[in-house]
Amino acid sequence: MTPVRTQPRQTDGTGLTALDAMAPPGPQVGDDMVVDIALSVLISARVEHLLVQDEDGRCSGLVTRDQLTAHRGGSWYCEQTRLRDIVHDRGPFTSSATSLGSADGALRDRMLGASPVVDENGYALGVLALAR
Repeated sequence: MTPVRTQPRQTDGTGLTALDAMAPPGPQVGDDMVVDIALSVLISARVEHLLVQDEDGRCSGLVTRDQLTAHRGGSWYCEQTRLRDIVHDRGPFTSSATSLGSADGALRDRMLGASPVVDENGYALGVLALAR
């Protein structure tokens, strides 16, 4: 039997893709979660960001502590504000088959510290972050 590759792997000369370099996804929360609770989850998990999922479990964004804290400090703040209602990275996200060089360039161009790595159906596989 001959294995069939469903998606060609793009490489950057090193042969590495986003799938090879990503970290585990970490905490994932629903986009209907209240900002205060999301901030509590983020702090208690001691992570830099949370992945946000839509009602189908697909990745709909990434939110950082700075974004959550900034929202809470705004004059528009309401205790019932949901994650779907605040500004956070909503994509485009990094495909697992994207070359590491291309993914790194996209993160730098968009001035992001991290990006969800998703499969062809939009489910989060992990997170690709810039080296500090």
